[in-house]
Amino acid sequence: MQTGDDTSPQDPGPDSSPGIQAELADRLVRPLTLRGRMAANRLWLAPMAGLGHVAYREVLGHYGGCGLAFTEMCSARALPTENSRVSPVFRWREAELGSLVCQVAGAEPAELALAARRVEDEGFFGVDINMGCAVPGIVKKGAGAALLRDHDAALAALEAVRTAVSIPVFVKFRTGWSPEVEPAVALARRFESAGADCLIFHPRVAPDKRTRPPRRDHIRAVAKAVSIPVMGNGDVVTPEDCLDMLRSTGCAGVSIGRMAIARPWLFAEWTGGDLPAEVLEGEGFRDYALRLAEALDNHFDPVRALKRFKLFTIYFAANFTYGHALQSRFLAARSMAEVREAARAHLTPGLRLARRPNMNLFNI
Repeated sequence: MQTGDDTSPQDPGPDSSPGIQAELADRLVRPLTLRGRMAANRLWLAPMAGLGHVAYREVLGHYGGCGLAFTEMCSARALPTENSRVSPVFRWREAELGSLVCQVAGAEPAELALAARRVEDEGFFGVDINMGCAVPGIVKKGAGAALLRDHDAALAALEAVRTAVSIPVFVKFRTGWSPEVEPAVALARRFESAGADCLIFHPRVAPDKRTRPPRRDHIRAVAKAVSIPVMGNGDVVTPEDCLDMLRSTGCAGVSIGRMAIARPWLFAEWTGGDLPAEVLEGEGFRDYALRLAEALDNHFDPVRALKRFKLFTIYFAANFTYGHALQSRFLAARSMAEVREAARAHLTPGLRLARRPNMNLFNI
């Protein structure tokens, strides 16, 4: 099984033309100010569950270029009293707080308000209300994408958070539960009126398991309907994808999810920054896997660390033409020590890279 057309072994990926790279960097490097707080640029790590944890973000910081990052999904009910020293999700490094947004999921306005106050008290850049997660366990609780079924409930959640805090408030949402974009446009306008500072929009319906392409015309419709910034999200894999999203939708910036897990130096690359020597010398993937293994060991117990590394392999393996063979090596590991052994043995410069990584190809 192949992930797609392959490049030469030493090639870090398909090169974009200098013109594309220059225009993309020019569009992305502009800061974005929200309630007096400045995001360094317009290329952000998307809010995700299970992937944007403190260990990954520490490694991401090594590569640089990310304008704003989001935590894993935190429970609004648990967050007000959650111990950040032991929590697997509500955890951070002090050095990152100034550019870190806490992602919160909940259904009850009062719980969301208390959670948002805790987020503000801890010093986060902002708070993000998750209205996009369509995982059944979240939806059954009335949180995530379930709020898109009841616009009044969604507004009540936002209004409670907006009243509770003075920091920037973000809303991550998607097209909704039906393919028409009009409800999402109407809701975006109501979000703006209720005091949202920025919207992160994923143009797929909630039941869609990424079986269809995202509708970028939906991003355009939402961005056109409001005056607050709208960040586009969904299937951005290459610099060309990113530039096309910016050009075709009028969005203020781009929020990268799964591809950021596969290749975290894309933030520096796409914003015109300097890439670390190990990436330029063809050792980037091995160095990345080993750095992540070390960070996971430092932040989590051995069982959690191993589980999170194996989840990471879904996206990491997509970088390679024969990624399934590489992934199987990591999935067979019974400890983080064996993960390191596999990385050193099998992540060699001779591995062929896919020209367009397929984020849907692997699973565990």
